Amino acid sequence: MRNRGYSVRRKGPSKPKDDGKSVEEFVKELRGLAAPKNNYREQSLRIHGLICAKCAREFDYKDRHLLTVHHKDGNHNNNPQDGSNWENLCVYCHDDEHSRGILADYFEQAEKDK
Repeated sequence: MRNRGYSVRRKGPSKPKDDGKSVEEFVKELRGLAAPKNNYREQSLRIHGLICAKCAREFDYKDRHLLTVHHKDGNHNNNPQDGSNWENLCVYCHDDEHSRGILADYFEQAEKDK
């Protein structure tokens, strides 16, 4: 059969079911789901301050998004309330910290292959 210029209509996304929640309740629920993941970041920034632990660059409120929380032991689930497993690193130092580990693993494997 030939295509005679007809286009096939596809069904678009379905509407979400109305569960009786207001927009405000829905937003509060979404914020509540996101809070536990980001909670340790805010806590680390409060404890350690807006400064990179490696290069000592200081940040202010408007550019604090450039600070990341590095887990010293590499375990993202180890989040003690005293912040002893965290250090605030700028995005550049954080990237450098992780690439050093990759480079060390590479050299270690090269030594084993000799």
